[in-house]
Amino acid sequence: MATDIDFPSQLPCGQRQGYGLQPNSTFARTPMVAGRARQRRTFTNVPTMADVSWIFSPEETVLFEAWYRDAINDGADWFNCELRSPLDGRDNPGTSQYECRFTDIYTGPVPEGAFEWRISAQLEIIERPLIPVGWGLFPELVLGMSLIDIAMNQEWPEP
Repeated sequence: MATDIDFPSQLPCGQRQGYGLQPNSTFARTPMVAGRARQRRTFTNVPTMADVSWIFSPEETVLFEAWYRDAINDGADWFNCELRSPLDGRDNPGTSQYECRFTDIYTGPVPEGAFEWRISAQLEIIERPLIPVGWGLFPELVLGMSLIDIAMNQEWPEP
């Protein structure tokens, strides 16, 4: 990670409701007057947008807003944040660290229930969460990752 600023560990992770990843396009498309449109790859590494919302207690809301202002320069700086992606999978249900920044100021705080507050934002993940280059050429291995992992880490004999 290129930044040493972390999302506060004292705050809860984002909510599942409304959460989603949206990668930016890696190619340009040119419509033609007649015939098929032309497409060409323009980028190999594009950011992914993540819609995130958090539900905080009043104290956590105060901490979040102060951290946003003081630690990440009112949202302009990159920071490390725990987010879910398909790479976490069934065998690793959890989150991974991603380098993110806010695309704009967050919305909220909005009252949620009697004593909690919802804050929503769009985060830009610096890089699409993908497996290493080349693995897309071996679909059988990718689909069998969990079995290979079990064989290597649980069933493989000790030397």
